[in-house]
Order: sequence, then C-alpha cells, then structure tokens
Amino acid sequence: MVTKIVPRRSHERGNADHGWLKTFHTFSFAMYSDAEHDQFGCLRVLNEDRVEPQTGFGTHPHREFEIFSYIVSGQLEHQDSMGNREILKRGDLQMTSAGTGIRHSEKCYGSQQIHFLQIWSLPSKRGLTPTYYTRHFTDDEKRDKWALIVAPSGKPGVSESREASGPAPVHSPLSLFATLLSSSRSLPHTFPTTGSGPARKAYIHIAQTSGYNPRQASGTRVKVSGGESVVELREGDGAYIMGEPGKDVVVENVGNSIAEILLFDVE
Repeated sequence: MVTKIVPRRSHERGNADHGWLKTFHTFSFAMYSDAEHDQFGCLRVLNEDRVEPQTGFGTHPHREFEIFSYIVSGQLEHQDSMGNREILKRGDLQMTSAGTGIRHSEKCYGSQQIHFLQIWSLPSKRGLTPTYYTRHFTDDEKRDKWALIVAPSGKPGVSESREASGPAPVHSPLSLFATLLSSSRSLPHTFPTTGSGPARKAYIHIAQTSGYNPRQASGTRVKVSGGESVVELREGDGAYIMGEPGKDVVVENVGNSIAEILLFDVE
C-alpha cells in the first residue's frame, strides 16, 4: 500500500478559552464534536491544555480509559482516589489506568501556567483494576532520538512498577514516542511488522511550545514524509499516517528551532 499522510491543522482543532483554561481538542471532546475526528484506532483523546496558576480540574470520575498526562512546562498537581498525590513537572509522564473507576483532580501548582498534553486511549479489556504509574524522561533522553515513553503492558522491557525507568505500561495497543528534534535533523519511524491487519496507523503531534495560538499554526516547521507523500507541519499541527508494516516514515525539522514531537503508533 502507498503511505498516506493526512494533516490535522492546529486552527481546525476544537478550541476553547475559558480564562483559567485554554484548550485544544484533536478529537471530539466536551462541547466539541466532529464525526470526522472522533478517534484514531485506540487513541481517543489528545488535548493540549494550558491551565492558569491556582486553578484546574476539580475532583471528577473516570472509568474504562487509559489516561496519561505529558508535561511540557510548569507543574501539575495530581490527586486521586487511590491515595496518590504528586507534583508533576517537565519531563514527567503520569499514567492512570482507570479500569472499574477512579476519581482524580489535576490542578496547576505554583506560580507558572501549566502546559500539558492530556491523552486517553481505549483499553483492550474492560473491568481492569485501577492502577497508577509515573515516569520521567530528561530532555537529553529525547534529544534527536525517539524515546519510547508509553508501551503496551506485558511487552519486554515494560515494568509494571509504579515508578521505574523505561516506558509506562498501557492496556491498549499503543506505543508513544517523543523527541526534541534539532533544526536540520531527521528521524525515521518504522512501522512494526506485528499487529492486526495489513495497514499500520500512527498519529504525529507537534507541541505548541512557543505560546498559545488559536490561529493558523506558526513556530518551527516539521516535514513528515513516507514514499511520495509529504506534509509540512507547524506547532500545534498533527497528522494521521497510514502505512505498510516494515515501511519508514521520516520526520525532519526544517525550521530554525527545536521541535517537540509526539508520535503514537496505534491499532
């Protein structure tokens, strides 16, 4: 099959400015609904949130989702009904497997706005026991290489410990890679040859690191190519990628500043 790359432009995402919260929704979420962007494989929610100091999401319930937060800047205070309380900072990744049900709150801690990505995936099995994990990845671990930060539970090298090195476990067919890609550098991603079906799926997102922008995307420029398919993305943009197992997609920073990039390999 021919690799297909379909851009998801930043300004076309669901967007809301509530004062205390500035948020973008890649997929249908809350008051934003778009049948063409409901989910992608098991990836159901990808929100880019900015929360003002001393505000946040009060205690609320979740069930039957794998929920994780990727911290871009600032500090996030997490508390939940499992007794966990943590202050998460840049480089931290928090994973909650909600399973049969949890309650949690997420609030901006300290005097600086928190900028983070809120991600949900659909679990492969319902009725799981709720669990909580945290991981930390330095900028150096992500610089000009893919850092595997989330991977399916049970895979080799994926620890089930609450805190450990390596990727956080997720009960979904999802692997999440992150990089800080320097100008003029490129990275390939090879679609795995295992999994269901003849086609593979990936979603790429360029974090909006240079500031909140609800208009047409600006900031650093990233070129995504696979075969004859080539798309250029800016901060806040994303793209759906469909490819053949064993084939490469190449991500290249063609701008003048570092690009913070997340790539989801999903089924």
